[in-house]
Amino acid sequence: MEENSAQHLTCSNDSERIDPYGFERHHDFDSYKEMMNEYVAVLNRRSTRWSKLLQGKPRVEKNLTVKRYVRKGVPNEHRSRIWMAASGAQEQLESNPGYYQSLLAMEHDAKLKETIHTDMHRTFPDNVLFKSKAEPGLQAVLYNVLLAYGHHNKSVGYCQGMNFIAGYLIIITKDEEKSFWLMDALLGRILPDYYSPAMLGLKTDQEVLGELVKTKAPAVGQLMAQYPGIWTLVVSRWFICLYIDILPIETVLRVWDCLFYEGSKVIFRVALTLIIHHQAEILRARSLPDVCECFKQITCGAFTLDCHTFMRKTFTEPGSLSMATIDKLREKCKQHILEEESRQR
Repeated sequence: MEENSAQHLTCSNDSERIDPYGFERHHDFDSYKEMMNEYVAVLNRRSTRWSKLLQGKPRVEKNLTVKRYVRKGVPNEHRSRIWMAASGAQEQLESNPGYYQSLLAMEHDAKLKETIHTDMHRTFPDNVLFKSKAEPGLQAVLYNVLLAYGHHNKSVGYCQGMNFIAGYLIIITKDEEKSFWLMDALLGRILPDYYSPAMLGLKTDQEVLGELVKTKAPAVGQLMAQYPGIWTLVVSRWFICLYIDILPIETVLRVWDCLFYEGSKVIFRVALTLIIHHQAEILRARSLPDVCECFKQITCGAFTLDCHTFMRKTFTEPGSLSMATIDKLREKCKQHILEEESRQR
């Protein structure tokens, strides 16, 4: 991507109604454009600061300054580099030369190929870069990354949701091998066991969120307690897609900046911010369908579209949230789930 891409992150012309990432925006183009016109000034300021920070540094160090910069947003032209460095993916890529190509060159499992193929046309049908007729289409690149990952991590193989994550990584890095190693960082290290067949990590984290809500927004916690299994219904897609197609793209990318740098607690911060900020609406729900509908609505609109303000809120509204707290809750919730499952056998 050209060095000065923050300046180029303006929208395509109105007749196309396509954002800078290739997504067609028929419904919210005007509000998106309005937000971007203001946000571009922020991006340009950040871009200058990031360029100064990174100038002449072959390695990106992890320190308080970089953490502060990441929370304020990584400009697009630096995103790939920062994600790779912060997540450990760069280290893996350099330590394993030729490994990605070797995965593509091996004989492929027929079932894995078929499963991935089935999902190809479902991946971003409203993105011009992923349309099968697009030239050069990204579908082939997406297929390669997913196939390679399926062979690299046989216990996971391929599972729905991974296509969207790989797709976003490809849009940002514009590089197959980097996208592969970022997938490895996310699925193998940052997210605990979300995509294994039993999805124990995902189930655990939904329960952890429930526990956090009890302390951070007790009234919502009480309401949700009336509906067993409710957290799976309302947040499993948030977590498994890492907010893709849930929050606006600029906001998702800002969440991912922090996710790669700070780890999985960011996922809870985002969920808690959405819930705390919309407590009043959630508490008006009178039935299970009401609650589900409300959780759909709270991810839309001006609050989540203004990614800069939204990200500021995620680090203030939920209050303190340490990894130690999350680890303790994970242990407790995981035990609870395993006991429940063994009782049901």
